[in-house]
Amino acid sequence: MTSFQKIALAAGVAALVALPTSSRAEATIKEADAAIAAIKKADPSLKKFFNKTAGFAVFPNVAKGGLIVGGAGGSGYVYVNGKPVGKTGLSQVSIGAQVGGQAYYEIIFFETKESLAAFQKGEWTMAAQVSAVALKSGASADADYKDGVAVFTLSKGGAMAEASVGGQKFSYEPLDAKKK
Repeated sequence: MTSFQKIALAAGVAALVALPTSSRAEATIKEADAAIAAIKKADPSLKKFFNKTAGFAVFPNVAKGGLIVGGAGGSGYVYVNGKPVGKTGLSQVSIGAQVGGQAYYEIIFFETKESLAAFQKGEWTMAAQVSAVALKSGASADADYKDGVAVFTLSKGGAMAEASVGGQKFSYEPLDAKKK
């Protein structure tokens, strides 16, 4: 292993270890509502997804970083009929051509009750071929569901030479579970 490979591997592992720590703080419903408002403002044409969805998951702060090896993490809420019904977590590990770090909002719309129910089982993984639409005004106008989901991201800052969402893993916990 060359010195560059060792440095790249060490930096990637450091990013992987540090990133989940920084994203462990749980999002609040207020932050999730603010993320929804920011997403709607960035692209008003998303209204069609908000109006015709079985539900959606919103992540107010996804942190992602890497150098060859990378990681991402965040927490958020699942909404049904405009109301939060559960907490969700996102994690991702990736290896490949990537460098940098970024923070972004992510929203996943579920087309059907079945796709939402599959997510709510708590062990859902986004297929590797799923890609997100980076939001800007009008970007979602031609977007559509693929395999029952539509994914959108809105950058909050940073720069990353790779921005895939494929391979993300999710957890889910109903809000009423804590009352029991």
